[in-house]
Amino acid sequence: MAGCVSRVELSVTCRSLLDRDLGSRSDPLCVVLQDAGGGRWTELDRTERIKNCQNPEFCKKLVVDYYFEKVQKLKFGVYDIDNKSFDLNDDDYLGGIECTLGQVVSSSVFTRPLELKLGKPAGKGTITISAEEVKDTRVLCLEIEARNLDKKDLLGKSDPFLEFYKQSDAGTWQLVYRSEVVIKNNLNPCWGKITVPLQTFCGGDFNKLIKVQCADHDSDGSHDLIGTFETNLTQLQKAGDGSAVEFECIHPEKKQKKKSYKNSGIIRIKSCKIETEYSFLDYVMGGCQINFTVGVDFTGSNGDPKSPDSLHYISPDGINEYLIAIWSVGSVVQDYDTDKLFPAFGFGAQVPPSWQVSHEFALNFNPSNPYCQGIQGIVDAYRQILPQIRLYGPTNFSPIINHVARFAAHSAQQGTASQYFILLIITDGEITDLDQTRQAIVNASKLPMSIIIVGVGEADFKAMEFLDGDNGVLKSLTGEPAARDIVQFVPFRQFKNAPREALSQMVLAEVPKQLVSYYKWQGWPPVKPPEIKMM
Repeated sequence: MAGCVSRVELSVTCRSLLDRDLGSRSDPLCVVLQDAGGGRWTELDRTERIKNCQNPEFCKKLVVDYYFEKVQKLKFGVYDIDNKSFDLNDDDYLGGIECTLGQVVSSSVFTRPLELKLGKPAGKGTITISAEEVKDTRVLCLEIEARNLDKKDLLGKSDPFLEFYKQSDAGTWQLVYRSEVVIKNNLNPCWGKITVPLQTFCGGDFNKLIKVQCADHDSDGSHDLIGTFETNLTQLQKAGDGSAVEFECIHPEKKQKKKSYKNSGIIRIKSCKIETEYSFLDYVMGGCQINFTVGVDFTGSNGDPKSPDSLHYISPDGINEYLIAIWSVGSVVQDYDTDKLFPAFGFGAQVPPSWQVSHEFALNFNPSNPYCQGIQGIVDAYRQILPQIRLYGPTNFSPIINHVARFAAHSAQQGTASQYFILLIITDGEITDLDQTRQAIVNASKLPMSIIIVGVGEADFKAMEFLDGDNGVLKSLTGEPAARDIVQFVPFRQFKNAPREALSQMVLAEVPKQLVSYYKWQGWPPVKPPEIKMM
């Protein structure tokens, strides 16, 4: 594997995008993909979606690993997003370009016309990409509020949001942050804590000119300027320890027209801190072990393993969906665990000799030592146990989640970023103890663990999607919200004809973010923090 020279942040703006929405403008999002060979493209990153906008300036930067010695073919695609699904195939394509990362990094500004397909322009649409090397992994944390802002709405007050711009070496302004929260109908808003990578904010130059704009949000995209001011990080850093830094928000046109004009409100920076942001690799290379546990669904709804239409039926070539899921996820995770001993459990079957239903029995029938040697050990234990048990029910997830949570809780008591736990549950989806499982996940969200659920077969997986929490924060029956999102659900049927690594990429995509979010929440650095923070 070639060594990653560095990481680059790509800033994307588009102009004159096609209009695909009736009665309003398009809601664009930009995605970047990398050539994976054989005509396949892998997604690397995507921007936020901007509503009702044909000239978007995307705030979220696309982060790409840069290898000097490789030709890295990239494809940028712009889509009009009109639904909540992650899949872009059901969204309108507004155009794209193909280029190499080398072309982008060697141009100070890289602008190309968008094409719907090779040689067919996407109207007058263009895309502009600029690259910046990520050298500094510190983050800037600001607490901001305002008072006495101008009223901009006829029937209400204003719906204020903030934008920060840095001045480039060429003197142009580049968007570095847009507040995620629009505060409705409020002339004295408090935006709370915002975080921006220091590299993005000012490139590490504390005296770089920063322009702050406060505007009134309109759903049709025609936002009204309330006011603006200029500053730099050196000035912002005076905030803290109970003393705020205040700036007058000035509307240039109003200032010109009215002699009596003072300002359009006051923006107060309550605190300004610079913190170190550790990455997933910082934790792993700093000594964090990732512990992998598998839970396999042996309930009756899977069908008799001897029958070819059963989900547990092992085909003549020795595989089924359960085995493929174990192999594809396990083969990635095992590299991060030094002892390669993985506990593996089954649930929902009658187990010999008493034939009682068990919701957490060791696949190797050794409850005091349920560890299997490597992923092959899990596969061998699964094959051996299948003819010895009776598939039964019900389908209870909470016992196995609570089992792993006990280990995670014990590890968390050490107060160090030394162990993280991943539980892979493979199921046909007919969950029985949904309320207990919700509580178990909410409890586990406070621990160093992530849960991956792979749904096999053709069942309705609505309950699994509900546990995933992508459409809002998962709550327990009593209304307690999960401390963080720790569940990733993927239906296996979406990957039946895809290359095997596609499943592992999808189910493990969230884990690095979940691991970092847990240790950041706890305030725990890597066991051995990196000495020099260069990427």
